[in-house]
Amino acid sequence: VQLQASGGGLVQAGGSLRLSCATSGTIFSIGDMGWFRQAPGKQRELVAGIGTAGTSRYVDSVKGRFTISRDNAKNTVYLQMNSLKPEDTAVYYCHAALRTTRWGTWYDHWGQGTLVTVSS
Repeated sequence: VQLQASGGGLVQAGGSLRLSCATSGTIFSIGDMGWFRQAPGKQRELVAGIGTAGTSRYVDSVKGRFTISRDNAKNTVYLQMNSLKPEDTAVYYCHAALRTTRWGTWYDHWGQGTLVTVSS
């Protein structure tokens, strides 16, 4: 199973970016998906998560600016980031809880990380 994240880059404050994360491989079902980020010298934090039915949650600092969505047919999760701020600068990691067989164990899988840099 692989999670391939893309869409990071350099953007000015106030700008927008859209992150994508496609899941591939032998997958029976995917549960919660989400985006985490880790800034230099800080712990990794949950930015946004989304359940299978589309219920979403966000860290307070991004509410109203970021939107998480998923396409279950494509096994892909997205993060639309608007009104970006310098403090949003971090490596962003996608996450998916999934199982590869009907009766298998749920495991956490991570993407490789994509760097988002917001200049002031």
